[in-house]
Amino acid sequence: MAKTKQFTIAVDNQPGAVARIAKTLGSAKVNILSLLGTAEGTAGTVQVVVDDARRAKKALDGARIAYTETPAEQYDLPNKPGALAQCLEKLAAKGVNLNSVHATAAKGGKKAVVVYTVEAAAQAATASA
Repeated sequence: MAKTKQFTIAVDNQPGAVARIAKTLGSAKVNILSLLGTAEGTAGTVQVVVDDARRAKKALDGARIAYTETPAEQYDLPNKPGALAQCLEKLAAKGVNLNSVHATAAKGGKKAVVVYTVEAAAQAATASA
């Protein structure tokens, strides 16, 4: 388990909205480790995890891109059927209520990555899955 930060950014649902965020971070030499974007109607949300939260905040602030910073946890899992379910079941058994979760794996890769955030009150209860 690795503690990390997740940045949540509200965007207009229009071409280039996510590209602007990616360009802002890339130009500041911030590597995006994970990104999830969703849209409903004319609005959307982008959740991003980066390799350098301090540098990301500086870049986003400089570009006047509003964000919310949330503590998150990141787990490396084996890239095999059932690994994600097993991790999430352990969290559920501990009473951890997830606010957001996203996972990814490269086809044929040996590991998968899951990133999640929890309710503020539950953060102290979050233990290694």
